[in-house]
Amino acid sequence: MLRRPKPTDSEADLLREQQELLAAGGQSTVTVVKRPDKRRGDAAAADADAHEQEKQRDVVTIEDLPDEIPTLTPAKKSRFKQERVRFEDEDAEERLDRHDTHISAVLSRIIERDTSAVPVSLPCITGTAFPKVLRRSVVENEGQEKAPRGRKSIFARQIAAQRSLNGSDTRDKSSASRHVGCSPLESMETERPESDVMDRVGGPLLLSGQGLGIANSAMETMKIHEENQARLQAMSKSEILEEQRKLLAQLDPRLVDFVRSRKAQRTPGSESSSSPAQRLPNSTSTELDHTIKAQESQRDTMEDDEEEDENRLVVQPPITEEELPIKPQKEWLHMDKVEPEKLEWTRDLPAPRMLSTKKAMQARFDFAGTLIPPNKDLPTHLGLHHHGEEPELAGYSLQELFLLSRSQLNQQRTLAVSTLANVLTKAHAGEYTSSLKGSVLSSLLDAGLLFLLRFSLDDGVEGVMSAAVHALRALLVSSDDEECLDNAFPWLLGMATFPLLPTAQEDEDVEDEGLDEALKETAKEKEEKKTDHDVARQDVVKGFLKMQGLPRLRYILEVVRPSPRVVLDILEILIRIARHSTAAAIQILDCPRLMDTVISEFLPCSWTPAASQAPSSLYGLPIALAMKLLRVLASAGRHACARILNSLGGKELLSRFVVVEPSEMLLEAGEALRCSTEVLRLFAVAAGYGQACSLYMDLYPVLVKRLQAGNRPCASSEAVLFLELDRIRALLVLLTQVTQTAGCHEELQRGLVNAQGTECPPPPPVLWSHVTGLQPTVISSLKGCVRALDGSSQMSSALILLPSYLLYVEAYYSQLCVQSSFQPVQCLQELESLTSDVLLPLISHQAMQNMTSSFRSNSVICNPGLSAPGGEVIPSLPGLSCSRLMNSSTIAGPNSPLPLPTALLYLLNTITSIHKGLIKKFSRLILSDSVLSYLQSCIGAMPSVSHMSSWILRHEHHLLYLLLRLAHKLVPVDSEVAKHASLFHQVSLALLSWLLPGGEYLAHELLSVVTFSHSLLPEGCCGEPEVAALAELQLKERTSPAVGALLRDALNHLPSIRGCYLTHLAHMEPSVLSSRDRYLGRTPFIRSHFLPELTGPSLPSDWPFLPLISLYERTGWSAGGGQLVESLPAGSVQSATHCLQWLLVLESWREQALTAVPPVAKLARLACVFLCSSDLFLERPVQELTWALFRRLTQPAQLEALDLGSAPPGLASFHDLYSALLVQYEAVSFGDPLFGCFMLLPLQRRYNVTMRLAVFGEHVGMLRSLGVSLQQLPVPLEKFTSPMEDSLPLLRLYFRALVTGALKRNWCPVLYVVAIAHLNAFIFSQDAVTEEVEAARRSLLRTTYYLTDEVLKNHILLFRLPQENSELGFSTYEQLPPIRARWLESIVGTEEKGGER
Repeated sequence: MLRRPKPTDSEADLLREQQELLAAGGQSTVTVVKRPDKRRGDAAAADADAHEQEKQRDVVTIEDLPDEIPTLTPAKKSRFKQERVRFEDEDAEERLDRHDTHISAVLSRIIERDTSAVPVSLPCITGTAFPKVLRRSVVENEGQEKAPRGRKSIFARQIAAQRSLNGSDTRDKSSASRHVGCSPLESMETERPESDVMDRVGGPLLLSGQGLGIANSAMETMKIHEENQARLQAMSKSEILEEQRKLLAQLDPRLVDFVRSRKAQRTPGSESSSSPAQRLPNSTSTELDHTIKAQESQRDTMEDDEEEDENRLVVQPPITEEELPIKPQKEWLHMDKVEPEKLEWTRDLPAPRMLSTKKAMQARFDFAGTLIPPNKDLPTHLGLHHHGEEPELAGYSLQELFLLSRSQLNQQRTLAVSTLANVLTKAHAGEYTSSLKGSVLSSLLDAGLLFLLRFSLDDGVEGVMSAAVHALRALLVSSDDEECLDNAFPWLLGMATFPLLPTAQEDEDVEDEGLDEALKETAKEKEEKKTDHDVARQDVVKGFLKMQGLPRLRYILEVVRPSPRVVLDILEILIRIARHSTAAAIQILDCPRLMDTVISEFLPCSWTPAASQAPSSLYGLPIALAMKLLRVLASAGRHACARILNSLGGKELLSRFVVVEPSEMLLEAGEALRCSTEVLRLFAVAAGYGQACSLYMDLYPVLVKRLQAGNRPCASSEAVLFLELDRIRALLVLLTQVTQTAGCHEELQRGLVNAQGTECPPPPPVLWSHVTGLQPTVISSLKGCVRALDGSSQMSSALILLPSYLLYVEAYYSQLCVQSSFQPVQCLQELESLTSDVLLPLISHQAMQNMTSSFRSNSVICNPGLSAPGGEVIPSLPGLSCSRLMNSSTIAGPNSPLPLPTALLYLLNTITSIHKGLIKKFSRLILSDSVLSYLQSCIGAMPSVSHMSSWILRHEHHLLYLLLRLAHKLVPVDSEVAKHASLFHQVSLALLSWLLPGGEYLAHELLSVVTFSHSLLPEGCCGEPEVAALAELQLKERTSPAVGALLRDALNHLPSIRGCYLTHLAHMEPSVLSSRDRYLGRTPFIRSHFLPELTGPSLPSDWPFLPLISLYERTGWSAGGGQLVESLPAGSVQSATHCLQWLLVLESWREQALTAVPPVAKLARLACVFLCSSDLFLERPVQELTWALFRRLTQPAQLEALDLGSAPPGLASFHDLYSALLVQYEAVSFGDPLFGCFMLLPLQRRYNVTMRLAVFGEHVGMLRSLGVSLQQLPVPLEKFTSPMEDSLPLLRLYFRALVTGALKRNWCPVLYVVAIAHLNAFIFSQDAVTEEVEAARRSLLRTTYYLTDEVLKNHILLFRLPQENSELGFSTYEQLPPIRARWLESIVGTEEKGGER
C-alpha cells in the first residue's frame, strides 16, 4: 500500500512516489476535465482540447466535491451570452426584429433633422490646421483657478478653462467674420443703432422664435424686435415711463423679476459691444471677454434651475494651505502634498440664505423641537450642523433624525429620539400649523415612527429607552385632555366618558362576497390576519398593543427600574391606552405582572418618606397616577372593577388610603392631595357599579368627618386650594353614588323575590337607612356655600363646590320617593324649606346671573369654533384637543358656567316632579333674557360631532334638556313662559338631532313628553290652520284639499303620531334602557362607565321620515316592489298617514327643524310613498298629505335649492331612484296626477339629461298615461322649456315620439309642449354649431316641412311661446317671421306662405 506524502518530503521523494503509483497502476484521486472556451469557436476549442489532452494539463477537480460551483460564488458568464438572455413570454418575431442588422433595418430608422431654421455660418479662421490637443499638465493650474463652480468632470473643466483663455481672440475673430456677412441676421445685429439697452445687446432678450413654427423664425423674430425698437424711438421719455408703469401694474411681479434678471445677465456685455472697438473687425475688448466668460460660467451652473437669478453664487477659490485650521506636518503620512478638493469640508460654512424659490424647503428642527428658519445663522458649536445635506443650514430634518435614531452611537440615538419627542410635543400643541405644509404627526406616523419607538424601547441602553418612553408619551398623551376630563369628573354624569376609538373604517370584504355567512371570516379573524403596519395605520394604540408594547413596559418598570420621569411617563401611557376602549383596558389587566408591579411598587400600603422634595426613585412611594390608572381601568366595566377590587387588592388600597389624611402621608403636599383625591374617585367609580359599598359602612365615620370638614377648606396657596376642592368634590361624588346604590336596594330585593329563573343583580349591602344621616350635613353645607357667595374671598370656592352638593341633594330626593319609608308630608315641607332658603336665593344671586349670561359666548353649540382642534389631528389617534378650548373659553375649566346651572336644573326638575306647587316659583330662571337669547341662538346651529367636541357637547345637551323639561312644566301654568312655547319646541326638535350615543334616554323622554306636546304647538290654538289655508289660496293648486284642514286633523292626532314614532324607534330599546340606568342612578345595572362608541348622533337628521323609510325597507322596492295593499303589514297606512301629518306640521310651522335635510333628500324620502306598495299612494289621506308636502317642496325657494345632481344620503345617485320610479309608474300608476307630477319634476331643463333620455328612450310607453295637465303642474312651464335643449340625441327622440304618435297633446300635454318648444328653437336657431349639429338641424327642418300631419307640422314650425292658459299650451305665429321664412326657403328651396293658427 502506498503511503501518503508527508510535509517533510522533498521534491525527489514526491517524484519517486509518483513513479511507484504509475507502476502499480493505481487509480488517481483526481480527474482531468476540459471545459470548452466560450470565447473561441467550436472548432478551435476542439483542436485546443485535443492538443491539451496530449499535454495532460488542464483544470483539476477533486472527486469528493461537487462539479457545480457553489451558489454563493458568483458565476462568471460570457459577455455575449448575457446579451442573449431570453424570456418565456418574449415574442420571437419581436426578438428577430430587434437583432436584425440588415441594411434595410438600419435605413428605416434614419430620421432627418430639420435644419431649415439653423443659420449657416462659415468656420472661424485659425492659424493651425487642427485644434490644439488639451493636456492636463498645461491647463491644470488654469482649470483650478478659472473652472466654474459646480460638479463637473475634469474634461468639462478643461474645456471651460480653455474657452476662458482663448475667448477674446475667438470672439473678436468670429465678430469679424460676422461683419463680413456670413449671416444676414448677424450682420443686421451689428449695424443696429444704439438707442437702448435692448438694442445694444444685439437682439431680443426673451423671444427666441421657437414657437412660430416657420422656417425663418429667426428673421421673423428680428422683424418683431425692430418694430418694437422703432415704436420705442417714436415715443417720448414720459410716454415710455407711463407705459412702463402700466405694464408693471398689470404683470405678475415674479415675471417682472425674471425679465430683469435676464436683462441683468446680458447688460454688462452690451456695454462693451456698444464701444467703438466692438465695431472694428480686428479689435479686442477685455471687458467683452470677461462678460462672455461670466455668462458661460453662469450658464454652466444653471443646469437644473428654472429661476436663473437664484443661483448666481459667488465662486469660492480653492482652499489654500494657509487657510487650513490645522497645518499639515511633514512627518504626517501622505500629507506631503495638499489636495484642496479633499479639504473643502474644513472650510467655514457659507452663510445661510433664503432662496426665493417656489419649491417647498425641508423643515429643520433644533434639539428642543423648535423650527429653525432657513435664513437663520446659528453658531456651529450648538451641534446643529452635523448632517451631510445642506451643511450650511442649522438643524436636523425628520429624515436625518430617523437615521440618527438607528446609529451605533448611544448618544446619537438618545439625542435623535429626544428631539423627535420634542417635535411631537410641539406638533400636538399646533406650533407648526402656520409654518409647515402638511401634518408633522401624520408624516411621522406614515414614515414608521411607531415602529421606531417600539424598536427603541428594546434598546439595551437605558438612555435610549428612556427617550423612547418620553417620545411615546409625547405621541399618545395630552395633558390638557386629562386635565379637562378630571375637571368634568364631578359634573352631572361626568364619570362616563367616550372611548377614544378612531372612526370606524369600512373594510372592503371582496374575498367574502358570495360566501355563506357561516364561511365568512369574523371580525376577530380579520383583525388577526392584519399586519402590524395595517393595524397601526388605522389605530395607533391598537398597533402598539399588537407589537407587544405592554410586556416591554412591564419589563422596564419591573427590571430596569428607571428614573421618576420615565415611571410617570409609562403610567400616563397606560392611562391613555386604558381610555382607548374596554378591550385595551382588559389587555392591561391581562398583561402578566404588569398591574402587580404597579400596585406593589407605586401603591404600597407602607412606605418610607422621601429624603427630598424630588426623590431619585419613585419605587416604594405612592403615586397619584398609579391610583388614577386603577380608576380609569375600573371605568372600563364592572368586571374590570371587580378584578381590581378583589384580585389586585383594591379594597385594601381603598381602606388604607381613604383613612389616612393627606397631611399624614409623608409626601409632598400636592402629591398627597392628588393621591387622596384619586382614591376617592376610584371608590366612587366602584360605587357607581354598586360595588365596594361594604367599605362605605366600615369607613362611615371617616367619610362623615371629611364631609363635615368640607365646608371649611383651607390651603396655603391657590394651587393647593384647588386640589383640596377637588378632593371634597370627589368625596361628594362618592356619597352620591352610594346614596343611589342604597336607593336601589328595595327594588333589587323585590326583584330577587319575584325573579323566576331570570337573571337579577343581587341587592347591595348598603341600605337606605345607612345614608339618611348624610342629608342634614349636606343641606347645612349647601346653605353655607350659598351664604359664601356674598363674600368675595370665598365666592370662587363656593361656586366650585355648589354643583356637587346640588347633585347629592337631587340623588337623595329622587331615591327617597321610591322608598317604603317615604313620608310625603315631611318631604314636601323639606322641599319648600329648601326652595325658600337655598334655591330661590341662588337663582336670584348675581353670580348665577353672570353664569347664565355667559351661556351664549361659551357655548360649543353656538360657537363651533371653540371645539376646533388647536393642534394637529390624526384620524388614527383621536383626542379631545382641549388646549384651544382651555385657552379661548372657561367652559372646560374649574370655573365653567356649565356644571352649576345644570346641577340646579337637575334638582329643580326632581323637586317639581315631587312638589308640583313649586313649579311657578322657578319661572324667573326660564324667563331670563340671557337664557332666552341662548335658546334662540341654538335653533339654527349645526354643531359637528367629533371626539374634540363630543365630550363637552354632551354636558351642554344635559343643560338644554333640563331647560326644556322645566319650560315644558311651566308653559301650562305661566302665561309669560307660554309666550315662548314655540321657541322651546324648536329647540327640542334641534336637540333630538344632536343627542350623542349614551343619550338615548333623553331622546326617548323628549319624544314622549316634549316634542309632540300640544302646549308647545301654540299655532294650533290661535287660528294658524286657517291662516295656512288662506295662504294656500294664493297658490295655483286646485287638486287637493286645504292645508288648514290637514293641519287641524294632524294636531288632533298628535298622541297617535307620537306612538307611531316611538314604535318605529323600538329597535333602540336596549340602548334606551342602558342610558336610563345611567341617568336615573340605577348603579347595580350599569355595565360600564364607558359610553357607546362615538359614531354620530343617536338619531339621524331625517328622523321625521323614519316611518316611511322603515315601510319601504320592509315591503318596498328592495323586496321586489309592486305589493298589494292587503299584503302590507297591519297599520302601514296609518303609519304612513301619521308620518306625513307630522312632516306637514314641521314644514308648515317648524321649517328650521328640517334645514339639516337637503331638499333632494326630502324628495327621495317622500318617493317611498310610491315605491313601498302598488296603491298606497292612492289612499285618500296619504294622497292629500303627499300633495300638500309636494306643493311645499315645489315652492320657488325650495325649488331653487333642489339639486338632483347630488346623491341623496343613503343612495348612490338620484338617477337610480328615478329609474325605480319609472318602472313603478309604468306598472301601477294608472295615470295618477300626483305620481305624474313626481315623474315630471326631474325632467326640468336644468337637471341632468340622462333622466329625460330615460323617459323618451327606454320608457317612452309611459307617455300615454302621463296625463298631468298644465294646470295641475306645480312647477312653472318655463322651467322645462328654457333654455334651449342642446342634446342632439334627446332632440331626435323628441321628434321621433311626435312623428310616431307616442307623444300626443291629449295624452301628455306637458311634455308635448316641451318637445314642440325645443324642436322649434333648435331648427330655427342661428347659433354657430358644429357641422354634425348643423346637418341635423337642416335635416329636422326639412323633414318637418315635408310632414304629412299638417297639425303637427304647423305646431313645430309656427310655435311662438309657452302659454299655460291657452288651449294648446303655447301660442303660435300667424305666419312664419321673415327671417325664419328665408331660412326655411334656403333649406327646402320653396317659400313658406304661412300657417294656420
